Amino acid sequence: MKPVIIKSDEHIQCMKASGALLASVFKALDEYIKVGMTTMELNDFVETYITENLGAIASTKGQYGYPYAINVSVNEVVCHGMPKASQKIKSSDIINIDVTLKHNGYLADSSKMYVMQDASPLAKKLAKETYQAMWEGIKRVKPGAKLGDIGHAIQTYAERRGYSVVREFCGHGIGSEMHEGPDVLHFGKKDTGLVLKPGMTFTIEPMINQGSHKVKTLKDGWTVVTKDKKLSAQWEHTILVTDNGYEVLTLRHDETVTGI
Repeated sequence: MKPVIIKSDEHIQCMKASGALLASVFKALDEYIKVGMTTMELNDFVETYITENLGAIASTKGQYGYPYAINVSVNEVVCHGMPKASQKIKSSDIINIDVTLKHNGYLADSSKMYVMQDASPLAKKLAKETYQAMWEGIKRVKPGAKLGDIGHAIQTYAERRGYSVVREFCGHGIGSEMHEGPDVLHFGKKDTGLVLKPGMTFTIEPMINQGSHKVKTLKDGWTVVTKDKKLSAQWEHTILVTDNGYEVLTLRHDETVTGI
């Protein structure tokens, strides 16, 4: 089990700076992404923006041998989708773009759903409800709360709306390393698990499926899809436990701290 590292004030400031840079990546993506471009074009844009515009490291690239700067997960792809020069964005797609950035030795990790204009009403609803499920978990973060409170809030919100929560993947501690302790499950029971303390930093990143929660990994060894081929959505933020609650370190320009 990986250790949970309480961050010093100095390290928290580094993580805040990385989080702000990562938020700016998504702002740039908002203006760049469009129907007809390839997912590899998105990857190349993000890598160039991070390295040349921001002077930071696109730290997804090379992590565990992964060859690209982003994960781009389209429609039934749950996570870890690989960009392709042959894959063009369609007007009906929903797309999760997951980016990790490192600056001055500290990381920030976030993902966002891009819902194309002709996506079905059910697809749009899934993306919106997944976003709110993430916030239901985030709002449980405070000193003295337990990790199970986060997972329970997400699971309850999603399942009451007829969705399922992917079990095989979870949020994680983050700091100078991509994956630190603790593991942050997106399902669970209230008042169970690790007690949260100020200075902890971790991601909350629920993957919510239209159908069954069951998934499978494709032959490329990375791409995870729903077994029933129904749609999946995911959002992610990097969170700091503060003295009296939480701070979202990767909050984007188009967001508030209370979700929708």
